[in-house]
Amino acid sequence: MWRASGDRPSYCMVIGECPFWFHGSSSAKLPSIVVKGRSPMGQEVVLFHSALGLRPAVRKFADRLRGAGHNVHTPDSFDGEAFEDLEDGIRKRDALGIPELIGRAQAAVADLPSQIVFAGFSMGTGAAEFLAATRPGARAAILMHGALAPAEIGIEAWPQVPVQVHYARNDELVDVDQVRALEAAALAADVSVEVYVYDRVSHLFEDSDSADHDPGAAQLMMERVLHFLGRLDDERKIG
Repeated sequence: MWRASGDRPSYCMVIGECPFWFHGSSSAKLPSIVVKGRSPMGQEVVLFHSALGLRPAVRKFADRLRGAGHNVHTPDSFDGEAFEDLEDGIRKRDALGIPELIGRAQAAVADLPSQIVFAGFSMGTGAAEFLAATRPGARAAILMHGALAPAEIGIEAWPQVPVQVHYARNDELVDVDQVRALEAAALAADVSVEVYVYDRVSHLFEDSDSADHDPGAAQLMMERVLHFLGRLDDERKIG
């Protein structure tokens, strides 16, 4: 069980962009991670996009994970559409509906190995959280900019799946109580849960194509994600 949050304990919240979101914050920096070559123990990662769609920034994030030795899949839930304005993306989300989006997420991973790390940005954290909790063999959930209380998506008890959450402090698109509910569920399951809250940044602070982009916070989140994935590698080697 693990929590980091900068100057004081912090929790995550659910984002309004979609009914699934998490957030984290902390100002303490991890050592920079330098990766040479491809790790033979890299993780299988599925990365779900936000309500802005499968934008170049999502592909760039995936490429950085691949550069660290991980095999990353980036499903497109929006039929190839991408948006600059979040309101347009939300209209697309609502037109499809949550059941359809979850169905698309399930279809996207149907032929993949069982041991997957499910990750998502904002809206995409809903699919990531749901699949991490319901798909046998899930390795972990990485939830960036959003999260839901497990009960909101029909999860009675959180499984033995580690969780990492990142979000911007005072993000109006995040419901802190829902993030706390997820954290409590993970703690009750006695699994690792990391919650990071980032100060003085906006909702999609890692999105290099967004006005919300904050290079420093984005780099810090990437380092934390890579560190988290690296620990999963270590656990698999020990196991």
